Amino acid sequence: MVGEAIMIASMPIKLMIRAAGYCTHPEWLTLRGGALRSVPFPAGFACILHPEHGPVLFDTGYSQRFFEETARLPNALYRYITPVIYQDEDSAASQLRAVGIAPEDVKYIVLSHFHGDHIGGIRDFHNARFIYLDKAYCAVKHLGPLASVRAGFLPGLLPEDFAERSLPIRTKDIVQPFPTVNESVFPCTEGYDLFGDGSLLAIELSGHAAGMIGLFVSTATDDYLLCADAVWSSRAYREDRLPHPAAGLIMSDRQQYKQSYDLLRQLHRAVPTLRIAPSHCREALAAWGKGVLE
Repeated sequence: MVGEAIMIASMPIKLMIRAAGYCTHPEWLTLRGGALRSVPFPAGFACILHPEHGPVLFDTGYSQRFFEETARLPNALYRYITPVIYQDEDSAASQLRAVGIAPEDVKYIVLSHFHGDHIGGIRDFHNARFIYLDKAYCAVKHLGPLASVRAGFLPGLLPEDFAERSLPIRTKDIVQPFPTVNESVFPCTEGYDLFGDGSLLAIELSGHAAGMIGLFVSTATDDYLLCADAVWSSRAYREDRLPHPAAGLIMSDRQQYKQSYDLLRQLHRAVPTLRIAPSHCREALAAWGKGVLE
């Protein structure tokens, strides 16, 4: 089985991987031995074209509201630490309109975690319900202004009816979503079947942020893991290059981060055909971010 596509998800979907703006940050902080200079980190999102539920988003990237929310202190610290480059046509909503998908047709948004570069555009999708690991929101919803900024969370990015539109995943919802995969090869044994049809299989990847999730999906030809910020670049898991220890200052849990990182390394070795797509990886975006992936 090693070296072959294994069709991890039981229902194939179509997939678009895009970015809604980008920030800049010194590469050495995110990749041990990386360049001293600042490099761009795209704010990735994915649109999953589900045969029953229509377009489903995985995160949203930035939107103009990010700049409104970071216009004043203490939130302005967020923008100063990670300068953002963005134009209105970069928004997830604008990019979907350009390919014929109306924002109001998006009924579900899967939120990997609650950092501003992942939830920045959710107010543009008025009919969407929000799927996320319950403990991810619990970790940030009661934080004060300074603590929120330190956690990368801007509460004003969430719509006022966020709670009413939420479909949180709780630990009791865990299932065994990989019945067709040889467990001696495939490192994951349990996760969350989001729609109960095997099409979107979420796994916890905590460490960068509490309760962060990644998403397994399969097209007709390839398997993908949308791994959010479990690593900042594909080089990290391929070349076994953890971030600089200073990056631990912005992690929710360094030990959990290492566990999630090790899982990506195991997945890459066990299933080399698996397309692991970090949200901020320019290489993954260049390889798989053009058009619809069948």
